[in-house]
Amino acid sequence: MTTISRRTVLQGMGVSALATALSGLPVLAQDRTAIRIGYAVPKTGANAAGAGISTIPNYLLWVDDVNKAGGLELSKLGVPLPLEVVEYDDRSSSEELVRAVERLATQDNADFILPSWGTGPNLASGPTFDRFGYPQLGATAVTDMAPDLVKRWKHSFWLLGGGHDYANALVQLLVKQREAGTINNKVAIASVADGFGIDLSKAATPSFTEAGFELVYDKTYPLGTSDFAPIINEVSGLGVDTFVAFSYPPDTFALTQQSVVANFSPKVFYLGVGTAFPIYPGIAGPNHDGVMGVGGIDPDSEKLAAYFERHTALNGQAPDSWASAITYASLEMLQQAIERVGDIDREAITAELSSGEFDTVIGKVKLVDNQLRSLWTVGQWQGGKFVGLAHTERDGSRDPVVPKPVWVAA
Repeated sequence: MTTISRRTVLQGMGVSALATALSGLPVLAQDRTAIRIGYAVPKTGANAAGAGISTIPNYLLWVDDVNKAGGLELSKLGVPLPLEVVEYDDRSSSEELVRAVERLATQDNADFILPSWGTGPNLASGPTFDRFGYPQLGATAVTDMAPDLVKRWKHSFWLLGGGHDYANALVQLLVKQREAGTINNKVAIASVADGFGIDLSKAATPSFTEAGFELVYDKTYPLGTSDFAPIINEVSGLGVDTFVAFSYPPDTFALTQQSVVANFSPKVFYLGVGTAFPIYPGIAGPNHDGVMGVGGIDPDSEKLAAYFERHTALNGQAPDSWASAITYASLEMLQQAIERVGDIDREAITAELSSGEFDTVIGKVKLVDNQLRSLWTVGQWQGGKFVGLAHTERDGSRDPVVPKPVWVAA
């Protein structure tokens, strides 16, 4: 397997301080000088953009935060231990990812393995995580299969909801706009033919139909598509007020830019992964204002503001306004579960993740059947922030701006 690997202790406690702390402990504890965290993520390939925004920076931030605080407290070993990292580039390949997870488990002896980025990769690697008994904290995977997956893979956790959560919330929001007379009844949907797009479109099509919308376009496009002119040209002649794309980051950016060039400016322009990225306003320019997409945040949250500040200071870029905070929260949950158990007992830690309550940057979290149910589902760029418009099982939301501002020519 051709991969990039790196093994480091990141900003840990000093060597002399660690040696002093370990000197009076039994041999078993003396043999352990760090907690080994492994992960395989797409640093190259089609998924690299998503991982480079939502996943890798949060892994780096968590390791930095933990080690600056002196490490994880393991009461049964009697000493705090820093985190050591083993990482691989899965090259946006599910096959490479599965092989890397196996290597982390069997050769690198990772104490914990963090998941890759994206729905498809998390589904592909789920059986391997479960076979080796590692908790899989799927913070960037959207799937309606989660209730069945947690029964099949007891160590899996699904933290980004299912396609029906996002689709139903969007449809309900648009029903209100239709009733208010701000949009017409015609909707066009384009979906990437991969796990995320398939899951969302399967939920959205019946939801729109049941709500009485006319789906004048509902097609998929291949993963890796870069030329969206045929889709845009076809849809622009159908009289739609609402365009929905369940897209991945490269598609999201290309659809925006190519729609501006074609002057296709529907009243509701909704895109998928990447809309909430901090780089989106730079890609869309002034045309980002009013664009809707998956996710969102509460911009008034003090915890989120502090997290955004630390993330930006360490990584040189802000987190996204959807999966980033959930990814970091999943790591806080893992940390708290480890420290409550007090040892590297993955079965006990998995049980604690399933049953415990955790204090995180997104607030108090208690999973329901290994799933996070308190989610922002629809967001919109307003005043420079990607704010939450709709949600499941949480308080607070902003009013949507419909119609969005008309495109400004580049």
